[in-house]
Amino acid sequence: MNENGTYHFGPENGNPPQGGFGFGKKPSGFPSWKKIRNIILAVAAALIVVIAGSTCFYTVDDKQQAVVTTFGKVTDVTDAGVHFRLPFGIQQVHKVDVNVYQKIELGYRTEGNELVTEESTMITGDYNIVNVEFFVEYKVSDPKQYLFSSNDPQSILRNLIQSQIRNVVGSTTVDAVLTDGKESVQMRVKELVTEILSEYNIGLTLVDVKIQDSEPPTQEVIEAFKAVETAKQQAETVVNDAKAYQNAQLPDAKAQADKLIQNAEYLKQNRINEAVEQVAMFQAMYEQYALNPQITRSRMYYEAISQILPDVKLFINTSTGEDNVQMILPLEQFVEGQTVQPTQPTEGGN
Repeated sequence: MNENGTYHFGPENGNPPQGGFGFGKKPSGFPSWKKIRNIILAVAAALIVVIAGSTCFYTVDDKQQAVVTTFGKVTDVTDAGVHFRLPFGIQQVHKVDVNVYQKIELGYRTEGNELVTEESTMITGDYNIVNVEFFVEYKVSDPKQYLFSSNDPQSILRNLIQSQIRNVVGSTTVDAVLTDGKESVQMRVKELVTEILSEYNIGLTLVDVKIQDSEPPTQEVIEAFKAVETAKQQAETVVNDAKAYQNAQLPDAKAQADKLIQNAEYLKQNRINEAVEQVAMFQAMYEQYALNPQITRSRMYYEAISQILPDVKLFINTSTGEDNVQMILPLEQFVEGQTVQPTQPTEGGN
């Protein structure tokens, strides 16, 4: 307190009061604003480094591919593994399941065991109504096109498959759809959808199309088709039995045919041998005839007479010259190989 009755807070003799508190100096227990600012900046920098380090790397598993965009433009497509990207949203990573088979159910839903008649009810080529349920498998073939070429590729694929199914079923008879034409319908639908997908280029590929079930819309028609199917199976059974009987009888028939052929060959060869033998005999007779034509003609004449008139006795006049003595010999004695004494006929006998 000064003499004039006022208080003065300040240093005396130019020095601050000891153990006091003056307004001319900051308290020694608090840091300066400069230090606080430096600490805040250091913490912010550390946080930025941590955040940047945690966002610079990403992992892609073996069932995926990742599409990398830089400022919204596709710059890379990466496979499985750990990869680097620019932080702070400069580069974005979009992971797509490419090695995973996905399914589409048409006409039914597995969850809840639900039937969807508006998808399964169709008209066949012969103007019959049929319920056909399809199971479709597909997968992503091009992740870039899958993400950015269309808004909803799954819906596009579903609508495309439904359209082609109705197209194929609408040109097929009801019998084929319900019985033996299912394989053809499946193949045709797959070909058409695959061809159109290549034009759309939405990054999806069709793996398989199968008819899960096909049946008529009413119970009466179902029973009728069951009866038709039963009749076809019975017909196949009869045909199989007939083929079995044929296979059992065919070896015997072939054996009989071989036997007849061999017998015919034997008769043929026998007839050929007989012909050759007769030719040889004729050649031998001709040779004898060439040696003595007159005797051979006479012998042939006598043999012909004996064959034509077997019951007639034939005598041969062996006399020569002008004498009246004639030797008459019976021909059958020569044929039988017996010798007889010549007889003495009367004069003028023949």
